[in-house]
Amino acid sequence: MNLTNKIQEIEQTYNELGELLSDPKVLSDQSLVKKYSKSRSELEEKVLTYKELEQVGSDLANTRTMVKNESDEEMRDLIAIEVKELEDKEKSLEEKLELLFLPKDPNDDKNIIMEIRAGTGGDEAALFAGDLFRMYTRYAEKRGWKVKLLDANDTGIGGYKEAIMSITGDKVYSRLKYEAGVHRVQRVPQTESSGRIHTSAATVSVMPEIEDVELHIDPKDLDISTMRSGGAGGQNVNKVETAVRVVHRPSGIMVACSEERSQLQNKERAMEILRAKLFDKMVRDQHDSQAEIKSAMIGSGDRSERIRTFNFPENRVTDHRIKLTLYKLAEILEGDLDEVTDSMIISDQKQKIALLTEM
Repeated sequence: MNLTNKIQEIEQTYNELGELLSDPKVLSDQSLVKKYSKSRSELEEKVLTYKELEQVGSDLANTRTMVKNESDEEMRDLIAIEVKELEDKEKSLEEKLELLFLPKDPNDDKNIIMEIRAGTGGDEAALFAGDLFRMYTRYAEKRGWKVKLLDANDTGIGGYKEAIMSITGDKVYSRLKYEAGVHRVQRVPQTESSGRIHTSAATVSVMPEIEDVELHIDPKDLDISTMRSGGAGGQNVNKVETAVRVVHRPSGIMVACSEERSQLQNKERAMEILRAKLFDKMVRDQHDSQAEIKSAMIGSGDRSERIRTFNFPENRVTDHRIKLTLYKLAEILEGDLDEVTDSMIISDQKQKIALLTEM
């Protein structure tokens, strides 16, 4: 990837922003200071990394010359070690710079709405959906994120036919977007007397939380109805129609929310889910029109794609997209997802770099 021209333009902009931030007129306007500081900080790592790469390149050239001119064999060997260290550092900085220039997913900093649905497998699939719900909840807790259940259809035996939750925190979407797809479980159900291994599945959808200003929904396109909640909350919840169902007629998307105690809160939550679902549909429509690009990206989140298998007898978790197998199923179900997620991110970055170099 040839970055010289790009980095020169960025460095010029970076220096211009530095000059603006020392201008008394700008310093008297805090909104401009905030705007220019944010823009400059976004460029800073690229500029500093490139400058460091230039310095390492210069040092490497000088050190290689020293090796050629050195007559003492022992000293030449010592300098050769330094050459190797500088070559490794140069390669590392080049890779870092390539990653910094990858197009950023505009949704990476956003919170998410996650939807988990039981698939094939009856009660066992619902129990597995419950396992996934708890896994993501524990992972969120480990990272200091907040989880809020928005709507759920539980089975009463520890499973979910469907569960919708919001997860808020630092860069939630950037790490959980790779979870979208079909998750498969292979294990002996507790109700299976013969001890046969069953295969069940659950589907996970991961949608960035969308603000009202980002996606306008015409109120005339909505059918909104209320109903009595069947969830927790005491006798009052069951006597009053607090649950809300919203249908978006143009798309046919229907959402419901019953976990809040007031009708207004449930309506607000239902609209959050609806905005996320409409945005998700819009993105998928765009991806369908760019099938070649979509197929090259492991983060496409195709709900029909079997992405991961949880095999209990073998204590194994396999991600089929990157051919990753870990024999630590119990730990992963307890929320230790970082090793899986980090591997997904690295693989995704490598694929994107390869695509950019081909363009």
